[in-house]
Amino acid sequence: MDKVKVMIVDDHEMVRLGMKTYLLTEDRIEFLGEAKSGKEAAQLAKLYMPDVILMDLLMENGNGIDATKKILTFHPHCKIIILTSYYDDEKVFPAIEAGAHSYLLKTASAEEVTSAIYKAVKGESVIASKVADKMMNRFRTREALPHEELTSREMDVLKCLGEGMTNQEVSEELFIGVKTVKTHVSNILSKLGVADRTQAAIYANRNGILYKAGSKE
Repeated sequence: MDKVKVMIVDDHEMVRLGMKTYLLTEDRIEFLGEAKSGKEAAQLAKLYMPDVILMDLLMENGNGIDATKKILTFHPHCKIIILTSYYDDEKVFPAIEAGAHSYLLKTASAEEVTSAIYKAVKGESVIASKVADKMMNRFRTREALPHEELTSREMDVLKCLGEGMTNQEVSEELFIGVKTVKTHVSNILSKLGVADRTQAAIYANRNGILYKAGSKE
């Protein structure tokens, strides 16, 4: 198995030294280098093209989130593991949205960090339990989008409206009566909170609710 090429990014020298010392004991890891800022991380990543980067979040001269975004623009296959002390919403979600592959806290053991590295190259993510709890809570409390309240058949009709079909055309396409179509349209307008079928069509297109040939039931 080829060695995993790893780079460390952290603005604390002792943290970098501790991680480097441990990684050098791993036969399956090739330590490429270290950076103390987000800006320097991007420069070194372009030079070394590492498989995995252990990335701190809060640093001077370029934070970990901005560095993650920049690195992934020229090295999209790089797996960036956030390694930080912070797990508040303002740090976690921007980091994940920036493309971070895993999110660990600095309370993690050296073995847990190296395990995350090996998993990363296999495409497996590792999320610290405190961070995972936040992500699940956010998912649970997310407000439903208006169209998520539609029934399956109402979604079919909305897709047809998005194509600009008339009630008669929807009736023929879905094999339902015109009166039934009108009822569905009325329910759709009410649930989406829009005034007319034109606004419903605009909503459908903006939200990617598109009609697919052969999708009718």
